[in-house]
Amino acid sequence: MAVPARTCGASPPGPAPTALPWPGRGPRPGPGARRPPSGPPRPLLLLLPPLLLLPLLAAPGASAYSFPQQHTMQHWARRLEQEIDGVMRIFGGVQQLREIYKDNRNLFEVQENEPQKLVEKVAGDIESLLDRKVQALKRLADAAENFQKAHHWQDNIKEEDILYYDAKADAELDDPESEDVERGSKVNTLRLDFVEDSNFKNKVNYSYTAVQIPTDIYKGSTVILNELNWTEALENVFIENRRQDPTLLWQVFGSATGVTRYYPATPWRAPKKIDLYDVRRRPWYIQGASSPKDMVIIVDVSGSVSGLTLKLMKTSVCEMLDTLSDDDYVNVASFNEKAQPVSCFTHLVQANVRNKKVFKEAVQGMVAKGTTGYKAGFEYAFDQLQNSNITRANCNKMIMMFTDGGEDRVQDVFEKYNWPNRTVRVFTFSVGQHNYDVTPLQWMACANKGYYFEIPSIGAIRINTQEYLDVLGRPMVLAGKEAKQVQWTNVYEDALGLGLVVTGTLPVFNLTQDGPGEKKNQLILGVMGIDVALNDIKRLTPNYTLGANGYVFAIDLNGYVLLHPNLKPQTTNFREPVTLDFLDAELEDENKEEIRRSMIDGNKGHKQIRTLVKSLDERYVDEVVRNYTWVPIRSTNYSLGLVLPPYSTFYLQANLSDQILQVKYFEFLLPSSFESEGHVFIAPREYCKDLNASDNNTEFLKNFIELMEKVTPDSKQCNNFLLHNLILDTGITQQLVERAWRDQDLNTYSLLAVFAATDGGITRVFPNKAAEDWTENPEPFNASFYRRSLDNHGYVFKPPHQDALLRPLELENDTVGILVSTAVELSLGGRTLRPAVVGVKLDLEAWAEKFKVLASNRTHQDQPQKCGPNSHCEMDCEVNNEDLLCVLIDDGGFLVLSNQNHQWDQVGRFFSEVDANLMLALYNNSFYTRKESYDYQAACAPQPPGNLGAAPRGVFVPTIADFLNLAWWTSAAAWSLFQQLLYGLIYHSWFQADPAEAEGSPEARESSCVMKQTQYYFGSVNASYNAIIDCGNCSRLFHAQRLTNTNLLFVVAEKPLCSQCEAGRLLQKETHCPADGPEQCELVQRPRYRRGPHICFDYNATEDTSDCGRGASFPPSLGVLVSLQLLLLLGLPPRPQPQVHAHASRRV
Repeated sequence: MAVPARTCGASPPGPAPTALPWPGRGPRPGPGARRPPSGPPRPLLLLLPPLLLLPLLAAPGASAYSFPQQHTMQHWARRLEQEIDGVMRIFGGVQQLREIYKDNRNLFEVQENEPQKLVEKVAGDIESLLDRKVQALKRLADAAENFQKAHHWQDNIKEEDILYYDAKADAELDDPESEDVERGSKVNTLRLDFVEDSNFKNKVNYSYTAVQIPTDIYKGSTVILNELNWTEALENVFIENRRQDPTLLWQVFGSATGVTRYYPATPWRAPKKIDLYDVRRRPWYIQGASSPKDMVIIVDVSGSVSGLTLKLMKTSVCEMLDTLSDDDYVNVASFNEKAQPVSCFTHLVQANVRNKKVFKEAVQGMVAKGTTGYKAGFEYAFDQLQNSNITRANCNKMIMMFTDGGEDRVQDVFEKYNWPNRTVRVFTFSVGQHNYDVTPLQWMACANKGYYFEIPSIGAIRINTQEYLDVLGRPMVLAGKEAKQVQWTNVYEDALGLGLVVTGTLPVFNLTQDGPGEKKNQLILGVMGIDVALNDIKRLTPNYTLGANGYVFAIDLNGYVLLHPNLKPQTTNFREPVTLDFLDAELEDENKEEIRRSMIDGNKGHKQIRTLVKSLDERYVDEVVRNYTWVPIRSTNYSLGLVLPPYSTFYLQANLSDQILQVKYFEFLLPSSFESEGHVFIAPREYCKDLNASDNNTEFLKNFIELMEKVTPDSKQCNNFLLHNLILDTGITQQLVERAWRDQDLNTYSLLAVFAATDGGITRVFPNKAAEDWTENPEPFNASFYRRSLDNHGYVFKPPHQDALLRPLELENDTVGILVSTAVELSLGGRTLRPAVVGVKLDLEAWAEKFKVLASNRTHQDQPQKCGPNSHCEMDCEVNNEDLLCVLIDDGGFLVLSNQNHQWDQVGRFFSEVDANLMLALYNNSFYTRKESYDYQAACAPQPPGNLGAAPRGVFVPTIADFLNLAWWTSAAAWSLFQQLLYGLIYHSWFQADPAEAEGSPEARESSCVMKQTQYYFGSVNASYNAIIDCGNCSRLFHAQRLTNTNLLFVVAEKPLCSQCEAGRLLQKETHCPADGPEQCELVQRPRYRRGPHICFDYNATEDTSDCGRGASFPPSLGVLVSLQLLLLLGLPPRPQPQVHAHASRRV
């Protein structure tokens, strides 16, 4: 039974049904006849053996024409194959180019890629690069600890005593609403001059550091001023580090107080909205400040938690989740009388981006009701942490409880699960303004090595949901040198515009002694970090010797890629790391799972596998052979891999020592030669340091020629390998013009152009005028036709790309063409390689007409064969195009040619959009197989906000009955409503936008999302046979056959007699998966293999847990409640007040 296309995560259609004979309804009507209706059609695909089918095709009484016999269509297929092969032999130039390479054998050498040596060398180079950063980090951390230890605390320090460069000063002076402008700040900020630096992609000053202080921290507080005072000495260490290693990028000290001091100085990249950047919430800081965590968050949703308090809790949980990294594990549950998970996750799951998104969405659905039951919440949390049958961090076990207060201390639960060893820390959060006794909450935290926090308002959320890291840092500080280990982060987006980076981190400890008893301090001062741009690591990998389809990649202990050609996030959010799993960067299979596991375990290995790869344009899938070789990168958490196709084992290296020949070949790059020799596109590679890049290839070629007039190909500032190969290929492709193209009449064979592209970076298009319509990438390694031709034998057809949503092709002036390309394979001394691809560009209209003739019964070129009134003839694709559909479809299922003139403008579309019924039949007959995968790097337009109604978000709205109930006025609900009104005045944005929206990055334009991709490729069927699409009175006959030595399928079918047989449509277009791709709830049940950091610091016998938080409740006053009552009874809204800044609530 034909199955409609499935949605995200569904299973593919089943196999085609068993072949059945044509139902016995008498002679089958002819193609021109119309059958009477006989009930609703039943879509059924029937495969008929030729012996059963042929008698039915020529049934008596049908009409003068019958459906073509199988041998007839095979004959047409052979004619098509011969025509294509003949044109490619004459114009493709494969044989001629082979001869040219052999004739110029003295101008190049054949070099070998030795995978094991290559990958070990690159791994060693990366290790050396990172080791230099590690040494710089250690110097900085040691210096910071010594500077802080020698610093004398000043209680009376003033703002005017400190002189530093405030990175946000310029932006704040331009903003009249800035807090410093309002306060009349006395900070003496330096005024610096900056110079543009391409390494930093920014303007910098190498003589000073810059300081960034979060918006919600008061710069004039005593703690901040002392922090600025002692960290100033780091400036000289930063400068000395750069002197020793000029390749160093950002050097940063992130303080536990929130101060960031970085070098070199550069103005802060101020967002368009409120700047909520806080270094303590950056992935690199969190990773460096504590060991991995197993966290269970429990949220009180009893009836007393209403209105603003519930809103505060939801926001607090989301902010808490943002303090977790991929090394951590988490679950979130709500509780009243009972506890239950807020999401579909029933156990601890990895705190990756997608799982945290599920939690955040689920938390918004929490509803307050019932009574408070701490016991239910804590028992659920301890059970989660004791579950040893799942993957987890096995370090820093903790429970985070958010509540508005209660009387129960649940001591019996702690005695049962956590005492006397206290292996689980308990952190309690009193949320909202209330009059409950907080002593039980303080006791819970203090009795279980945790900390008690208060979150009375929205302004306290960010600070108090991250300060638990100070507690987790205690065992690290007490461990001393053992904990001073450099860690390397996941890939993430640099906040200062450097692009994708990884950061080496090293914790900085407080070495001072507390009090006269010389008790050791256990506070972490902060984290030191040094950035390494991914582009700097890529430069250490082989660029162009691996060929178009060879590449280097690297992964970390989570299986996330550090390097990979498919690591191309469409949108980045500096708050989240860029986490692309190796198995998502490629098409997953069992062999790659095995390779990934071996790399994570730090092993060496080599394996040749047969696998599927996506084309560069993501429209096609090819089955290929690849050799994988991998080794660990010592002293890091990374492992490096090399992927090589067998044909890239060898490569050409030009040896143009003859300068006269260099000049001769170089002249063929000059535009003055294009009219006679064809247009040349050169790959935009880094041939020389002083070469100005440009996206316009004509301009880039001009810049290249101007530079070559000043330097030679052997210059030290140039890449000699790239330059020599480019110039050699320029001469070789020019010889191809002479031998194969110049004397040929392309119009005779309806060709728009002929072309050749090479590994050396040359694409030559002949004649010159054809370059006006050339849309392929000038970098052959980034051109889909080039890479696919190398991976496929024979001739690869590539129709113009058409999206179903765009208008059809405009067939004007014969400019629409179809590329046909094939790789040139050389065999030199027993070594095989493919250094070039050649091809032709077919004129679409002319070849569509030629296609009709080749698939016809013509015996001569003059007239088509016609059938007399008394004779019996077979239909063909030319004479009977009103009844017979004839098409060529490529291996991706895209229309290439058709005998239907009205379909010419649909060439390049997925065939299901042209004839859904027939494409489904081809799929169900195994002519095509499909591969579904998910793109986790896509960017999507923002979803429109839901209908939130007239009330502000999260606001409790009392009913008339509430107003009339005297008891209601003294209830928690009345107090909650007062909070909503009060905080609505103080924090006006509370009712306007979520805090997360204030980052000022492009969320308003695009956001990351998951897209499902579907590609089709040829199935296992190579035979030629006929079949019937049985749909009652709308049945159709069709014939399908692969064309030898091409990526084409030749299909002949009856045109549909009616439109009542829509059995479903196959989809190829990329679609958005609202559920974030494959069902996350299912994926966490089978987590991918990973390894966390090998050392855990979560316990030290000398830890002092006496500092466990203090606070005071804020009971509502009777006067406030009376005033609220009068306001509501009179129906008068509160008078709006000017917005104020609650500086007193800011904690350092």
